[in-house]
Amino acid sequence: MYYNLATVHEAISEAIPDREAIVFRDRRFTYADFTRRTRRFANLLIERGLGCHTERDALDDWRSGQDHLGIYLYNGNEFLEGMLGAYKARVAPFNVNYRYVDEELVYLLNNAKTRALLYHSSLADHVQHVRDQVPSLELLIQVNDEPAPLLEGAVEYEAALAGSSEEKPRCEWSPDDLYLLYTGGTTGMPKGVLWRQCDILIATLGARRTNGEVLQTIDQYVSRAQASDRRHLPAPPFMHGAGHWVALQAFNTGGTVVIQNEVRRFDAADILDLIEAERVSNLLLVGDAFGRPLADELARRERDLKSLRYIMTGGAIMTAKLKAELLGRLPQIRIIDTAGSSETGGQGSQVSTAATGAETGRFRLSPHNAVLSENLTRKLEPGHDGLGWWARAGNIPLGYLDDEAKTAETFPVVDGVRYSVPGDKVRLLEDSTLELHGRESATINSGGEKIFAEEVEHALKHHDAVFDAVVAGRPSERWGNEVVAIVRLKDGTRVTEEALLEECGRHIARYKLPKAFVFVDEILRSPAGKADYRWAREQVSQAQ
Repeated sequence: MYYNLATVHEAISEAIPDREAIVFRDRRFTYADFTRRTRRFANLLIERGLGCHTERDALDDWRSGQDHLGIYLYNGNEFLEGMLGAYKARVAPFNVNYRYVDEELVYLLNNAKTRALLYHSSLADHVQHVRDQVPSLELLIQVNDEPAPLLEGAVEYEAALAGSSEEKPRCEWSPDDLYLLYTGGTTGMPKGVLWRQCDILIATLGARRTNGEVLQTIDQYVSRAQASDRRHLPAPPFMHGAGHWVALQAFNTGGTVVIQNEVRRFDAADILDLIEAERVSNLLLVGDAFGRPLADELARRERDLKSLRYIMTGGAIMTAKLKAELLGRLPQIRIIDTAGSSETGGQGSQVSTAATGAETGRFRLSPHNAVLSENLTRKLEPGHDGLGWWARAGNIPLGYLDDEAKTAETFPVVDGVRYSVPGDKVRLLEDSTLELHGRESATINSGGEKIFAEEVEHALKHHDAVFDAVVAGRPSERWGNEVVAIVRLKDGTRVTEEALLEECGRHIARYKLPKAFVFVDEILRSPAGKADYRWAREQVSQAQ
């Protein structure tokens, strides 16, 4: 059976009403509280005329038949209430990057044909600047994270909830209702990925057991939730897919979502203090960008972290060296590398423990995954020549919002099977493990050779003096393009370029070595820890 996120949430909430669903600062919401608040938000949207206007079976894959709610918030209970409440109104919520400048906001909100926007008062100036440039925008809902007057025509979030019904919304939820996720836009313009909720549930939101079995009945969701009460802390912003995926997985398995106190930046001390105070069992990080300051804070001050069992990491590389350091300080944990994307959901995982040792994520080809030839005409076998595209079949997105051409390009049919091919280049080895090379959009063509930025970054991070690194290409008369490394050193350290090259040379071929270095005090990453390659290209261009 296929299910809708709202259906699953209501059933689990009825079964465990008194269990904590969300802990945020001084707020504690049980599943019963959370249900009442999401229903109130749903009914607010319905009363304003938002919902589903065309059913899925009457639409092309790249079209939406539902109204769209932009969620322009930092982490907090309101973000998750907005998502679940929108699903209960048959409205498709989507993530809005709170770092966007006004021009980017205008593009995104118009691309999504946004009818309603849920935003923090600290971001209200941006909303005021762009609102008249978004003709579809009708409803503004302001969450007061800091004192600020309401924008003209806006409603205040808590007051709006108080004035709305907590009865179960009167609409027929469908497994075909949309889950809409916008890609980050760090390598191009953001694109809205359209999923059926029943597919994203199976792909990454908890409809599968750990053995891969798909839950078939609501009773199975409920019984699993009753038997488990893990506490999850997703450190990335909820506006990043991985952040709210972990939160929704937690709700769909009866868990508690603990939200950090400092929501505008990654604060390692805050994260570790919360793990200790709230007995968090599962922590989500984003590679070395989050893992490095966490390890440094662990070294600075010990805490009682015996509740912590799993550190999950994805979206960026966590090096084996850093994993070993974390395992040395927290020997009870399992570090789980996850691979996936907005267009595939989870694609693979790899576990490091104190007993097995640490290595940088190596993934095996799992069910529903394949490696496709460069020209997308056939499936490659283990031990193939050259590189191929990492692809996923089965429960995958419908396509990109209002983009027929890009939908056809990213979701091709090969030998009668429809795949999602988001752009990751890999080699499938003889033993069916995957050798990851990186995203095609972050590839540098130098002297006729393709060099993946991520593999050079990984090599640089082996040096003890390197705190962070990102790699980009810039034009070169000799090479066409040359590799340039942008490096942030650990505080109080110094290193020569020769020493960095020597360390890199131990891990990658000579032709991949950086031709130049740019040393900076800070590397710009998305709030989710992902490299911003547009920024990186600007830095290396200016350094010429």
